[in-house]
Amino acid sequence: MKLALFDLDHTLLPIDSDYAWGQFTTRIGWTDPVAFARRNDEFFAHYQAGTLDVHDYVRFAIEAVRLKGPEAAARAHEQFMREVIGPAITPQALALLREHQAAGDQVLIITATNEFVTRPIAAALGVSELIAVQLQRDAAGWFTGEIDGIPSMREGKVRRMEQWLAARQLDWTKVESTFYSDSTNDVPLLECVNHPVATNPDARLRALAEGRGWRILDLFPTTT
Repeated sequence: MKLALFDLDHTLLPIDSDYAWGQFTTRIGWTDPVAFARRNDEFFAHYQAGTLDVHDYVRFAIEAVRLKGPEAAARAHEQFMREVIGPAITPQALALLREHQAAGDQVLIITATNEFVTRPIAAALGVSELIAVQLQRDAAGWFTGEIDGIPSMREGKVRRMEQWLAARQLDWTKVESTFYSDSTNDVPLLECVNHPVATNPDARLRALAEGRGWRILDLFPTTT
């Protein structure tokens, strides 16, 4: 089996969907603009530095969704897709995905952003296999604010991929794998695959990729 694995934010999208969702919830009046922006910026800086406590962040990021409930959250996400994500989906990203799909590769998106934000995005990109941060649910089926299972971040992406492979009676030796990512947070998974591709890489990943001879792909300019 040939696997084509993709990070999402700043890799397939020229934005960070998690950060953008936070900004969106402020714009629609769900969060206090000053307090939320300050904390969101702090968490984003920790993510970029590789020091993010993902459990603290997910509690923060999903709080407004949890309080608003399923119906309001679904309506808001539909608006988010129309106004923020749709315009951010580029022809370059779609062409790269379609190239792998046309070659018969199994395409997966594997992201440290939670499943609520990312599942509709993966669907819009035409990718059915998504590994994202899973959210714990209460007895009524709604989010508690906690993470369910292993968060798909840093070494957690490797563990979640290994779980995905094991569920199909596979391991790394039985697949030919490519992984596209922009971030040094993804070095553990980049080191596991046959073909690591530093995609729109941050400065640290670009330097590492140049030193190791990894392919570098500048798919598009990236913004926050």
